[in-house]
Amino acid sequence: MQDPMLDFSDQVALITGAASGFGKLLAKELGSRGARLVLGDINEEGLMQLADTLGSDGIQVRAQRCDVSSESDCVALVQLAQSEFGGLNVAVNNAGIAPPMMSLKQTDEAMMDHQYNVNLKGVFFGLKHQLPLMKDCGGVVLNVSSMAGLGGAPKIASYAAAKHGVIGLTKTAAMENAKYGIRVNAICPFYCLTPMVTAVEAPGASPEEVQAFLAQGCPMKRLGEPEEVVAAMLMLLSPKMTYVTGQALAVDGGLSAF
Repeated sequence: MQDPMLDFSDQVALITGAASGFGKLLAKELGSRGARLVLGDINEEGLMQLADTLGSDGIQVRAQRCDVSSESDCVALVQLAQSEFGGLNVAVNNAGIAPPMMSLKQTDEAMMDHQYNVNLKGVFFGLKHQLPLMKDCGGVVLNVSSMAGLGGAPKIASYAAAKHGVIGLTKTAAMENAKYGIRVNAICPFYCLTPMVTAVEAPGASPEEVQAFLAQGCPMKRLGEPEEVVAAMLMLLSPKMTYVTGQALAVDGGLSAF
């Protein structure tokens, strides 16, 4: 018997960026709680490995390659949910990329475009095509922003700009769709030990030195564990969390307390 707070039985949940990090962990958690899954990622090999693992555990899952910077790919993923499972109850726009660490004045137009195409337009395309499927079922959308979307973020200007945009889209979509019983929220993690963060590069520094430097930015003086963020994601997606919308929740080791 599932706890009603975290019971996703018979719900259809779509997750982008599902092959690793938060997306992979969340897929496992939602699937174990009864959700039928529609998974997308640009890493097709990793995605299919995950789908096979979940399927062998008895979870209903469909997966296909999805580059969220392509609107047609985002449409196709939503259409997969409709054709295979008859609709959509939960959508998590999780796919994202991190830039190399550099100052704003070192950031060029190509870097800005790349960040906007994946981290911002990928969420926009998701919302645009996910929300219409939810008008009759009062679904929930969770967008993955960042603490860099809530405040200044030295050395990652392009990323911060895109993640601020994610919060703007989240709040706007929440206001436009509340009348349909649809909830739209964002989650804003501090640096966590996901593959995206552990791969961050800085000139003249080892990965361990970069992580130690990043950890000094929050009161807990450590990077977050992916499981800690996924626990908060599950809370925001809970079928019982029906009066929370338009929020950007910080999961940050105390950084936002300053």
